[in-house]
Amino acid sequence: MSLSLSWRAAVVSLLLLSLFLLSWHLATRGIGTAQQMSPEYARLMGATATQGKSAMPGPIDVGAKLWELLRNPFYDKGPNDKGIGIQLAFSIARVGAGYLLAVMVAIPIGFLIGMSPLMSRALDPFIQILKPVSPLAWMPLALYTIKDSSISGIFVIFICSLWPMLINTAFGVASVRKEWLNVAKTLEVGTFRRAFTVILPAAAPTIVTGMRISIGIAWLVIVAAEMLVGGTGIGYFVWNEWNNLSITNVIIAILVIGVVGMLLDQGLARVQRLVTFPE
Repeated sequence: MSLSLSWRAAVVSLLLLSLFLLSWHLATRGIGTAQQMSPEYARLMGATATQGKSAMPGPIDVGAKLWELLRNPFYDKGPNDKGIGIQLAFSIARVGAGYLLAVMVAIPIGFLIGMSPLMSRALDPFIQILKPVSPLAWMPLALYTIKDSSISGIFVIFICSLWPMLINTAFGVASVRKEWLNVAKTLEVGTFRRAFTVILPAAAPTIVTGMRISIGIAWLVIVAAEMLVGGTGIGYFVWNEWNNLSITNVIIAILVIGVVGMLLDQGLARVQRLVTFPE
């Protein structure tokens, strides 16, 4: 039944994708013809300056350009001309660094909050004040104090990844069944051993849920952050291609951002299934 449902879902997805691509192809034919543009502007827009084609590139144009970019994704011709693979690598590295720092801070503090009602009440005002602040609002302060755009981007990822993990960890730890904790106390299990042998396995699904939410937010924010600070990264690539009026490359970057975000989410979804339903 499950396999049959998966196959049917795959077929429906392919049909929807085909319908979307067909609609896109038809919509970009003959609407706002490229003959109304100068040849130079048509070239920058990624459209062919011929009768019957629109300024917006169609799926065939995007596919051809995507193949061209993927054939040599790691070229480096200067500060403003790097392959999409290099740009993507910089973004993933920044997200990875900021995310790992958030894991190292959020999970221990979440355990502390979840296990100690006193610390929960004491830290709650700070969390409630800092949590709603947009991560990008920290960027000017980070640039002023750190004076390095790349490290500032990592700091912003750290900030935006921190709160979902911290709150979910605290909730998961505080929600562990009291009976299990009472048994551990009866057996005179120490605090640290109790945290690792009783609380962590019970709270793991909730903790990983927070980590999954955080990675999605981190990948979302890095694109906006790189648009602000420039230099390298997939966000900078999007902004630079827009400045060059290359809508084809902008569409490709959006597609790449979506695919990488999906892969990051699915990786943590796999971890979540393992800790929820261990094999």
